[in-house]
Amino acid sequence: MKKQNKPNPKTVQIDAHVVDNQNRTMTTNDGVPIHDNNNTLKAGERGPSLLEDFIYQDKLAHFDRERIPERVVHARGSGAHGVFEATADMSKYTRAKFLQKGTVTPLFTRFSTVAGFKGSTDLARDVRGFSVKFYTEEGNYDLVGNNIPVFFIQDAMQFPDVVHAVKPEPDKEIPQAASAHDTFWDFISLMPESAHMSLWVMSDRAIPRSLRMMEGFGVHTFKFINDQGKATFVKFHWKPKLGVHQVAWQEAQKISGYDADFHRRDLWEAIDNGDFPQWDLGVQLIPEEDEMKYSFDILDPTKIIPEELVPVQIIGTMTLNRNPENFFAETEQIAFDPGRLVPGIDFSNDPLLQGRVFSYADTQNYRLGGPNFHELPINRPVNGKYNNQKDGFHRTDVLKGNVSYFPNSLGGGCPYHAMLKGEKGFESHAEKIDAKKIRERSTSFADHFTQARLFFNSQSEAEQQHIISAFSFELSKVNSVAVRRRELAILNQIDKKLANGVGKNLGIDPPQQLDELTLQFARQNHPNYPIKPNKPEIEKSPALSMETKAGEGSIETRKVAFLVADGVSKKSVDKMRKALKAEKAQAVLISTKVGALKYKEGDTEEVQHSYLTDASVCFDAFYTPEGDSIEVLKSEPDYIQFINEGYRHCKALAFAKGAESLIDLSYIKMKGMDKGVVLESANDLTGDFIKVMKGHRIWEREADRKIPV
Repeated sequence: MKKQNKPNPKTVQIDAHVVDNQNRTMTTNDGVPIHDNNNTLKAGERGPSLLEDFIYQDKLAHFDRERIPERVVHARGSGAHGVFEATADMSKYTRAKFLQKGTVTPLFTRFSTVAGFKGSTDLARDVRGFSVKFYTEEGNYDLVGNNIPVFFIQDAMQFPDVVHAVKPEPDKEIPQAASAHDTFWDFISLMPESAHMSLWVMSDRAIPRSLRMMEGFGVHTFKFINDQGKATFVKFHWKPKLGVHQVAWQEAQKISGYDADFHRRDLWEAIDNGDFPQWDLGVQLIPEEDEMKYSFDILDPTKIIPEELVPVQIIGTMTLNRNPENFFAETEQIAFDPGRLVPGIDFSNDPLLQGRVFSYADTQNYRLGGPNFHELPINRPVNGKYNNQKDGFHRTDVLKGNVSYFPNSLGGGCPYHAMLKGEKGFESHAEKIDAKKIRERSTSFADHFTQARLFFNSQSEAEQQHIISAFSFELSKVNSVAVRRRELAILNQIDKKLANGVGKNLGIDPPQQLDELTLQFARQNHPNYPIKPNKPEIEKSPALSMETKAGEGSIETRKVAFLVADGVSKKSVDKMRKALKAEKAQAVLISTKVGALKYKEGDTEEVQHSYLTDASVCFDAFYTPEGDSIEVLKSEPDYIQFINEGYRHCKALAFAKGAESLIDLSYIKMKGMDKGVVLESANDLTGDFIKVMKGHRIWEREADRKIPV
């Protein structure tokens, strides 16, 4: 028998079609060369996108089918049922019935991270999805937004690119739920239009304390349409009743280790406890004739309309009051789509919004197994659906009769067009369009740094330092020095302090001018780039800072760790617990063991938390009562860890009289000189402690004590 040679592992070929993109012209999946892969086909540079754009559809249809079965983006989510009550008379601007004063509408809200897979952590530095499905009497309306009011790109053609860049690198499938890697910053450093969004993501907005404590935004400019057909441009804002708060970056990393479900658990428990989260819905209204009034383009999704120029008017309140019965059936199967409109609301010509209208519906058709996903209970309209669409995967509705077409006479002409019965259905705004079909970007979209500078200027000193630290952390994870330098050049166009701060941490002097490669790509969209920007209306917007708002709200639902052991004084515990209860904050007793806690006075109380099972990063503030427990805590290293970390993360700490001696065992050395360390011997123990908590954090510690956060 002839001896067979074993294959040489160095020469074995994998039976696959290996494609190398080097030195190749970009084509469609049918091999058609692509002239412009950055811009959708539009009717004029500021006109609507056109359905005939087969290059865009080819690209997005493939992108929408790249993950199965979880969402391509926003895979990690949490949701809840609730209601929206309209509180303002909006009839002057829109005929949408659910926005008319006094109307109460059921809804479902889903929060999510963007980049991570379903099993990733809640505490990743990331954009948070904030989407609401209103079950109105005129059909479902989806307000599909984020907790950041701008986006990385201006045209939907590049949506697959930004997501591909931020996802784990395709050769090694890492890192998970993180943007601190080469491919993301390679893309961002070549995209000056991403500058504004990148500052938001590097700010504390990207690591919220709770889903209940973050703002939401519709991102795009939409249109309200009234009964007379008149249009008014509108931006949507969700303002949380509990205020806008964050965690520290190092704290977020530790929470991910202790409780990757931190946000999901927090939302569920709040609703389960009857602490129903609430947001006010606000709108910025811009008359149609003021479309070109500002130094920026209101159709540009990388821009905000500063609240100082157009105030936010509150028009209603959302309350989340019921947890899902089944996560998969409701939170996972709910299908959001910005193309789900009701009469009285319409699209603007924002090219990113125009593209999303195709992509989201296409995604849901694929992800949920076919065209009948709207028949799933969580997606059904409350007013029913009546049309001639039938069959397809997962059809559950039974269409009666022998007619499934229109017009018909055999079915009595039903279902009929609203106009045939003198009723009003959905009508698009009758906007006049007279333009050439082009793939170009409006010159009014060419200013990429003014609003990024506005955002940075509007932050407090601590917030600015956090942005510098975040960029430094992210770019330090980038292996390519060229990519680091390109991004530093972009930061230098925004603010010298920002660029120099990051450059110092990376050991690189920030280049003064944009990289030639960056300019080359920018000029594909704007041939004369850089274009001199218009003079901005304002240089600073207090509304953009979370720190300037701190102290205005309450401490409702905040968790305060009572650090105890057997022998603690019940009187000391009850004094603080009563004060916190009056503020609707929660007292959580943490002891050396779970089970019965023995008070100094002889009483007992069941304790569910111990130093072994809980971590300081999961609490907002710390209180050490007096009692015989102090001697026990002196030899409890996990107690010292609690107060050290709480101090390091700039949180409030309170010590009853006898407990003050425990400070000597920590690295809290400035007794009485830190407003966040409240001593009963020197302060109004309960009053001052609550006052400090309302300020959220004591960021001065970072500078004064050189404590890294």
